[in-house]
Amino acid sequence: MEDGKKIILFDGVCNLCNGVVQFIIKRDKKDVFRYAALQSNIGQQLVEERNIDTAKVDSIILVEPGLAYYIKSDAALEIAGDLGGLWPLFKIFKWVPTSLRNWLYDTIARNRYRWFGRQDQCMIPTPELQSKFLG
Repeated sequence: MEDGKKIILFDGVCNLCNGVVQFIIKRDKKDVFRYAALQSNIGQQLVEERNIDTAKVDSIILVEPGLAYYIKSDAALEIAGDLGGLWPLFKIFKWVPTSLRNWLYDTIARNRYRWFGRQDQCMIPTPELQSKFLG
């Protein structure tokens, strides 16, 4: 893994999650992020090392190797903070109680397959994007 890169773990078969990853890639002008599907070997390794229960958190997780990890709405807000444009302004929602933010996040996560669909296999990055994906 590259030093100084933050890792976004995502549900590789979820259409919403794959769309979010594509959205982030387009706005990651500083090349801050690397990506791995939760279903991949590296994804499973990172989750196990941090004792994250994927029965409770199974969509997006942000890992800052050697520093911290973020789940649910905290992960989304931390990611927004590293994007270009006006996206860092979303960090203002840190003032909203975590329980309320995570309730909304969990509602979307719980319904994501029904609302957005799912794929039979994890997304395969294009050759141009391959270097951004781990494992």
